[in-house]
Amino acid sequence: MDKARLAAVKAIYAVQVEGAYSNVSLAQILRQEKLNDLDRRFCTEIVYGVVKAGASLDWKISKYVSRTVDDKVMAVLRAGFYQIFFMDRVPNSAAVNESVEIAKTFANIGASKFVNGVMRSAIREPAKSDFPPDDLALNTFHPAWLVDLFIAEFGFDTAKKILDADNIEPPLCLRVNFLKATRAEIMNELKNAEKSKLVPEGIICRGHGALDKFKPLKDGRCQVQDESSMLAAHILNPVAGDFVIDCCAAPGGKATHIAELMKNSGRIIAADIFKTKLEHIKENSARLGVKIIEPVLIDAREIGDKFSNQADKVLVDAPCSGLGVIRRKADLRWKKTPAEIAELPKLQSEILNSAGRAVKIGGVLVYCTCTIIRRENESVVEKFLAANKNFKLVEMKNLLPHIDGTDGFFIAKMIREV
Repeated sequence: MDKARLAAVKAIYAVQVEGAYSNVSLAQILRQEKLNDLDRRFCTEIVYGVVKAGASLDWKISKYVSRTVDDKVMAVLRAGFYQIFFMDRVPNSAAVNESVEIAKTFANIGASKFVNGVMRSAIREPAKSDFPPDDLALNTFHPAWLVDLFIAEFGFDTAKKILDADNIEPPLCLRVNFLKATRAEIMNELKNAEKSKLVPEGIICRGHGALDKFKPLKDGRCQVQDESSMLAAHILNPVAGDFVIDCCAAPGGKATHIAELMKNSGRIIAADIFKTKLEHIKENSARLGVKIIEPVLIDAREIGDKFSNQADKVLVDAPCSGLGVIRRKADLRWKKTPAEIAELPKLQSEILNSAGRAVKIGGVLVYCTCTIIRRENESVVEKFLAANKNFKLVEMKNLLPHIDGTDGFFIAKMIREV
């Protein structure tokens, strides 16, 4: 039995039945199974592909199945169907035979016969499950409500480009820790990498092995972080000696980047509402050699009262829908709901208003999100500026994957004038 395929089925079951996050489930199973690099990549492709395809893949399966299917059998079918319809280099015979063997142990002997019949039917009549050409949701692996939202926001043509970009595997981005290394030193340890054109400490990796074995990450010479996220700290522009507040800091990516730009000189309050997440900030700070971060357990909506008129720079990396990072988080598109997104602007505005009260005269306030829709971005900033005439907008950036090659990201920089 193929260990990589079995590992993939286990991960798919954990995600789609037990509610696990795909990256967490996959990482746990890969550690347990001890696969070689080739098998790890194959397993990862199946898992992320199945999770990404989601309801679109289930739609295909439904064209060959007329009854309710056991959850474990469904996990086997999802992995098998993804190989048949979306992995061209995998022979259909291998996909079927291995799925049948996995069904015998993962489900039961009887299930193996059912899996065999269903998959062979799909191979005989592939056109039976062709997606309707005008169904953008099925064809791009997105829920229909999200497709409608993007079309309303960007128009059909741009929406389709964004939806297509969500399905392109993003490169790994590394942020070099200038407290410990140079970009040239880290690039010498990578085989297929290039310099970021957006940020001086950024490296784009087109191919890499297991990250838990990559020494520069383990010893704190670099950190995984997208270019767009790195850009936020540069727009904040902290300098040595500043007092900076990161209002929603966990797990500490931006806070540690700010500390590095400050050359470990000054003071950073890294706030978060969850105590367990503050431990991640401490761990990342220790690994990176950052010494000026103070993790603080506090609701970001209380920052303005606790640190009124004190900070030189305040960063609000607001809780958001994450619609700009769908390409990196395979299950995100299926976990979000319209109701959840509708509630976010109120929270975002409350946090931004609180953060503004912590900025001293002449200080800087930066609001950013990893989403791409106006109601969470421009609208929140416009509402803040209308209510806070003492702030002036000086810079605004919208980054989109299909244009900028980064995660979808929004950044607005404001200065308190009086």
